[in-house]
Amino acid sequence: MQLDSFTGGIFDTNCFYLRDSGILIDAPQEAAGWLKENGYKVSTLLLTHGHIDHVWDAARIQEEHGCRVGYHQETEPMVTQRGFFKDFGFGWEIEPISPGFHIADCASTLIEGREFQVLLVPGHCPGSLCFLDRKEGVLFGGDVLFAGGVGRWDLPGGNGPLLFQGIREKLFPLGDDITVLPGHGPATKIGVERQTNPYVGENT
Repeated sequence: MQLDSFTGGIFDTNCFYLRDSGILIDAPQEAAGWLKENGYKVSTLLLTHGHIDHVWDAARIQEEHGCRVGYHQETEPMVTQRGFFKDFGFGWEIEPISPGFHIADCASTLIEGREFQVLLVPGHCPGSLCFLDRKEGVLFGGDVLFAGGVGRWDLPGGNGPLLFQGIREKLFPLGDDITVLPGHGPATKIGVERQTNPYVGENT
């Protein structure tokens, strides 16, 4: 896997660009400029979920690259309605994207010639997706599971018990050697989090 990453915006949000397939996973603030500086061309933008720090540059990237955008159907209002977050009392508006294509929980799907298992793990955000590249042993986890933490569940649509259940039932069985590339912070391993994570680890 030819992978590059960028961390941008006030929330230090990670995005990941797969150079050999033109896939970008998430679109934080300043990601569009980073893509341009590196000469990267996006064919498909995948959104792990619809929180503003992950979709900030989505519309600009869609326009500049002419790419398609994929996400869970529950994410659609978050990325197509300019005032969605203001309606919940937050001070931000998004630049809406043109509606993209929906991705559902599935054992296997091909995107730009790359095979992913897609896992729906809500609790941090409705429609929150993780993308597993089994061949490479890499999980693009969004804001579900972090190194030593989990996604917050106190935002609208959040549900802590549902999030914890999803991590234990869907992510931990993927295997201890799977590398997790999260939406914030450093990479980790499923096995490390299964054993030591203070929220969902075996010792909690």
